[in-house]
Amino acid sequence: MTTIPSRLAQMTRTSGSPAVARQRAIQLYRDWYRSAPEICTLFALNCSPGDIRRAVRAEFERNRFVSDPKVVDVLLLKGRQTYQETLNCWMQEPHILGILLAPKGRPHRTFMQEFLEGRDGEQVLPAASGSLRRDVSV
Repeated sequence: MTTIPSRLAQMTRTSGSPAVARQRAIQLYRDWYRSAPEICTLFALNCSPGDIRRAVRAEFERNRFVSDPKVVDVLLLKGRQTYQETLNCWMQEPHILGILLAPKGRPHRTFMQEFLEGRDGEQVLPAASGSLRRDVSV
């Protein structure tokens, strides 16, 4: 497939109102949603278009309650930029897997981080209680 860099290019715009920003966000979401099968085909991903759609949906849901218009515009700009880079094959497969399909959960806390926060994930009970570990399921 021939890459045409200008086919997805758009001018940088600012949203005049929250309604305009919402329309732009919905349009970007639709573009991602419709191109999920093409992304799987272009990069020969070992996942279904539904997986890509779920990842895109999760990313949009993560930023759902952002209300600052400038932040919304930056998120739309980055989303559109990533979309253009993806469909023009300017990204490699690891980029796609890292951006779209990597879990965005909270990072694992080390013992020292939990200690400094005053938390102890695995509290040890005194030996007189009959068990060495506290039962978490209770």
